[in-house]
Amino acid sequence: MCSNRPTMASARRSDRTRPLPHAVAFLPLVRAATILLAGVALIGCGSPATPPAPPAAAVAVADAGADTPAEVPAPSPAVEAGAVEVALVDHAGLMAAVEARRGKVVVLDCWSTSCPPCVKEFPGLVALAEAHPDGVACLSLSFDYEGIGTPEEVLPPVRAFLTSVGAGRVVNMLTREDADAMYRKLELDSVPAVYVWARDGSLAQRFDDDDAKKRLGRPFTYEDVAETVRGLLEP
Repeated sequence: MCSNRPTMASARRSDRTRPLPHAVAFLPLVRAATILLAGVALIGCGSPATPPAPPAAAVAVADAGADTPAEVPAPSPAVEAGAVEVALVDHAGLMAAVEARRGKVVVLDCWSTSCPPCVKEFPGLVALAEAHPDGVACLSLSFDYEGIGTPEEVLPPVRAFLTSVGAGRVVNMLTREDADAMYRKLELDSVPAVYVWARDGSLAQRFDDDDAKKRLGRPFTYEDVAETVRGLLEP
């Protein structure tokens, strides 16, 4: 049987937890004393609290505005190594690149990384570009794309070779047409081959194996190319 009637124990607990009348009377005085002591403690501090140090990032930004310049991000490895750009072109794009340089002597080196004589002679084109930075436009066309996969897939080895020989002054291209199609359009049997155009845009000389055998009786070199270029640069 349930009952809501309080027991004697609960009545005694109620008496013990009820505040005494004289204790209630002293509460305002206790609060006032506490507030007074807190104020004295604050006034007694000899120096203001030190503000927290700004984060390292904030210090770096502040220093950047001072006399010391802000740190410049390091260039990418490709830029540091002097990596060259290689444009993908078809036959029309190639001839447009040659025509755009009318007024200069234009030298076009047709080559491939799989051609040992091409790789051996290519530094001659780089030297020619460095020797005549104003009067001669040096171009290169890689025949590395043979129609298998995509032209982009053969770009890395082509770019790596051009970078290794310092071909930064050369306008470097890779045929986006398969090599056989470009050979037919240029009426060329094989690489290496070098075309030289005069300032007026006319073809002055084509160096290839057949021409070298007939005219020189030996494979051509870049000294032969340089001699032709010097003749075209004369007034």
